[in-house]
Amino acid sequence: MPDLFTNSCENDSAITDISKIVPLAARMRPQSLSEFAGQTHLFGSGKPLFEAITQSKPHSMLLWGPPGTGKTTLAKIIANHCDCFFISISAVLGSVKDIRAAVEQAQYKKQQGFQTLLFVDEVHRFNKAQQDAFLPYVEDGTFIFIGATTENPSFEVNNALLSRAKTYVLKSLTASDLEKVLDRAITDKKFGYGDFKISINENSINILTQVVDGDARRLLNLLEMAVDLSTVDDSGEMQISETLIKSLIGENSKRFDQGGDIFYDQISALHKSVRGSNPDGALYWFCRMIDAGCDALYIARRVVRMASEEVGNADPRALQVATNAWDVQQRLGSPEGELAIAQAITYIAVAPKSNAVYKAYNACLADVKSDPSYEVPIHLRNAPTKLMKLLDFGKAYRYDHDEPDAFSVGQKYFPENKKEERYYQPVERGLEKQIKEKMAYLRDKK
Repeated sequence: MPDLFTNSCENDSAITDISKIVPLAARMRPQSLSEFAGQTHLFGSGKPLFEAITQSKPHSMLLWGPPGTGKTTLAKIIANHCDCFFISISAVLGSVKDIRAAVEQAQYKKQQGFQTLLFVDEVHRFNKAQQDAFLPYVEDGTFIFIGATTENPSFEVNNALLSRAKTYVLKSLTASDLEKVLDRAITDKKFGYGDFKISINENSINILTQVVDGDARRLLNLLEMAVDLSTVDDSGEMQISETLIKSLIGENSKRFDQGGDIFYDQISALHKSVRGSNPDGALYWFCRMIDAGCDALYIARRVVRMASEEVGNADPRALQVATNAWDVQQRLGSPEGELAIAQAITYIAVAPKSNAVYKAYNACLADVKSDPSYEVPIHLRNAPTKLMKLLDFGKAYRYDHDEPDAFSVGQKYFPENKKEERYYQPVERGLEKQIKEKMAYLRDKK
């Protein structure tokens, strides 16, 4: 029986063309800072990272940023420019065994007089023990450590490793940055597709640079697919049509990581817009999340929280509107439910604001956690049995509805050994203004 794998490789002459094997994004990887797109906030004269690279004085670091912003590329550029031996580990597939092998290789290179740069991609995927394994070798100079992560290092990287590596934040590439990446890909013969000319109109470029959300890798992957599906005309030019670009993009191509940093950043922006009484900003972030595929029920639950935390008793109807929207989403789904959530968001955003209940609850909870377990005063206890009545449970209690204004002047409701606190402090807005006046009136009667 013939070896199908061997025969197919021997008979396919195209396999010798590197462009058929290596993806465009890999072929286009910048080799120097002059080719590197974006991150100008890191590479200005006098900036620590720029000076470290240009002076060939690398240091351990964490590169934190969205996908396709150049973290791996930057690590390789640093290794090349600073003449370091480069070792790369992916935390997605790696293990302690791989870390040990990298350490042994770096130690061997150190004995030969070479400096090693160890790059760990997706370092947040390593657990605490795996991250701790790097510490002694970072300290003794066995290697320069560079970790790349798309998640917040404050939460995902050990403090011990954080203290030994400087964190640099990489930003999503701007439309201008992406246009430079695109132009280099279609004009540089070294990385191009042969002798034909690639032509792409301005509208298609705008669509591409907007839809990839600052991700150069996604941009180049889309360009490569478009080239593969296009043909060269008689003049030796390949026209990449707007229709083709739209078909490749599909309906949902926004960057959104359920449970990741982007997810929580957008929820935070929505919540703060509501708190700031800005219904337009709140709607914008709501629509951003819905457009990117966020679960509308999750947002509905958060909106209920906003109603209670940000509005409270200043307008108790806000909580009702929010829970109604949640109910509509559960009953009807999309798009009717999302419209109801939008209604709730705008209502809560323009409602009078008070966090008095939120503050009162937190303050009281803190007291309860720190105080001893005081007994319930005898007069506040129920007496459903004869024995409890003999023990005077509830004996001195005064039934408020039998008192003037349905208020028992002087009756105590805190434990005997606990001083009375005023946790709830209504504000001068909405219904709470009236609540504040009522509470002041009752206190005066005391």
